[in-house]
Amino acid sequence: DPSTGNEQLIAANIDIVGIVCGLDRPIRPGRIERFVTMTWDAGSVPLVVLTKRDLVDDTSESEDLATSSAPGADIACVSSLTGSGIEDLRSSLSGRTVAFVGESGAGKSALVNALAGRDIASTGDVRSGDHKGRHTTTARQLHSLPGRCSIIDTPGLREVGIWTDTDTVDRSFPDITELAEGCRFGDCTHRSEPGCAVRQSVDDGTLSAKRLDNWEQLRREAASAELRADTHARRQAERRFGKIVRQAQQTKRPLHQSNRSPSGDGQHRESCDWRSHRPESRTSLCRGTAVRP
Repeated sequence: DPSTGNEQLIAANIDIVGIVCGLDRPIRPGRIERFVTMTWDAGSVPLVVLTKRDLVDDTSESEDLATSSAPGADIACVSSLTGSGIEDLRSSLSGRTVAFVGESGAGKSALVNALAGRDIASTGDVRSGDHKGRHTTTARQLHSLPGRCSIIDTPGLREVGIWTDTDTVDRSFPDITELAEGCRFGDCTHRSEPGCAVRQSVDDGTLSAKRLDNWEQLRREAASAELRADTHARRQAERRFGKIVRQAQQTKRPLHQSNRSPSGDGQHRESCDWRSHRPESRTSLCRGTAVRP
């Protein structure tokens, strides 16, 4: 849940997660990548379903974009209205437990009805301006379909957070991890290091700069999620950060000069670092006047 930073359970014991994207709106690669990452982490198999095929003349560009956003995942392009692609999708889901996820108005409930061959899920119209739905589905619902297929229809999600580890993120980006094996340095961050195979692929157009940015963003979120889940690791990170802050504060404190001699502990040097004084004679911004407890 991006609003709270806490994990929110969508479904359990799922074989396939159908990531539903409507072709009546732009495909969002970042959203697909997030769902794919969560799907692999749950031990399920991702399936990208492009709905509303009847609204576009050519689906090749959208299919290519979905394929590049979810390497290794199957892509299904269907129309719940005309039935195009529904039979093939129904066959691939036979004997499986499936959860459909996606934003509101993507056509999840209409897809459930098309697969069932009858109206078993409530559907609603989308807004004419941005084609977004009106959250007709407000709770998760389990439907049993012919062919021993069980489908969970879920409410639309506005945002998708990450609650996983960095290894799972890397698994969702096999193209980047494969390229990283060719980097000169094993701990390459793919930013400015010489001999970076990933950065070279971005420069020559083989790898999208946006996909690399998305990978880095998901890794940061996953690292943060790991800290939230591990109390000991979080406290260690907080201590390290506190140490860095203290060191930075000490570095910024200027050297203080004085021509006056403090009373008591001998001649005060004209130029000194007040941190070098003993605690019992430490000076206040060192103006030559010793501060005693």
